[in-house]
Amino acid sequence: MEDKLISKKKPFYKVSDYLNLYLNNFKRWIPSSVFYEDLLRFNGSINVYDNNENDTLWIRVYYNNSEREEIDENLKRIYKILHSDGNDSRLDILNIDAIDYCTFGNSKPFRVKIRNILNDNFTYFYVKKTDASRVYGLELEHMLSPYNLNFLVNDSILVEEHISGIPGDIFISKFLKNCSDTEKSQIAKEFVKFNERCMIRLLGDMRSYNYVITPTHDFDQVVYKIRSIDFDQQCFEGKLNIYRPQFFEDNKPMMNVVRKKLSHDSVVQYKIEERSIVAKRIISSVDRLNKLIEVMKKDRITKNENLNQLKKEIFKFTKEKDFMNCKSMGDLMEASINYVKKHYENHNLNNLIRSY
Repeated sequence: MEDKLISKKKPFYKVSDYLNLYLNNFKRWIPSSVFYEDLLRFNGSINVYDNNENDTLWIRVYYNNSEREEIDENLKRIYKILHSDGNDSRLDILNIDAIDYCTFGNSKPFRVKIRNILNDNFTYFYVKKTDASRVYGLELEHMLSPYNLNFLVNDSILVEEHISGIPGDIFISKFLKNCSDTEKSQIAKEFVKFNERCMIRLLGDMRSYNYVITPTHDFDQVVYKIRSIDFDQQCFEGKLNIYRPQFFEDNKPMMNVVRKKLSHDSVVQYKIEERSIVAKRIISSVDRLNKLIEVMKKDRITKNENLNQLKKEIFKFTKEKDFMNCKSMGDLMEASINYVKKHYENHNLNNLIRSY
């Protein structure tokens, strides 16, 4: 399994001028009203525990009164830009109930709980330190996955909407064993598709706590979907298997379900289905996707040794020379997209079973 091969600390990459222009063009860029460093100036905290009194590795932070008032107002404005038209009217009906800080992981996010005081509806959003890798990951997820993503960014902060669902590690430990055979078959299908999607768009480190399982009631059944919640490892690592969730120890129970519930022919079918739908998304988002890839090709978001290793490993599987000619992760992402698109348009996705 590949857990130990992930870099212990991925560096943060600044947003380039080219990426800045792209983000402004698609209304992702916001003025700096609050800085990540501002949120770090808390003067007290307590541990946050779950319903079973287990430490969640989040801490609830507190600020002195003068700073808290300013931080609260700015966080409300960010929420209005993220979810509405950004108008400052009716900020008074919003309340910042809690600000939590995650002490685990690379991004060290703040989780903001915001509530409408008129009806007590609440939601969350996250404030993280800006990282170009994560921005590329969010944009690619927005275009190539079944899910649209809402986020904002500037030179200091990256603001992400909350993605609802049961964290994969919790689902595996508490819910998976109680699923019916039909539900396990469906979960197995979704994991195969999730695995394919991550590999094609080079999203790495999908250990079980980096994705969520979302159950939805549909007539007489519960439909399960799997979606990423962490995009830090977009096009960074050099090992191809890091972009394939099936190889992480955390996901072994999911792979056991796949082996028990799906025949080889079924796995092949679901791989082809996922490649086909990704190819259709590539075609439907071609203008925006091409603009992002052109920016990405000019950017540096990994180490040279990682790039050289990854393109060799992909070439070993695909025998496609275009991968060996890549000089950046943007080139590699473009080659991956073109590879899937070409085989889809030639009605030849069945030949990608081993490679992609």
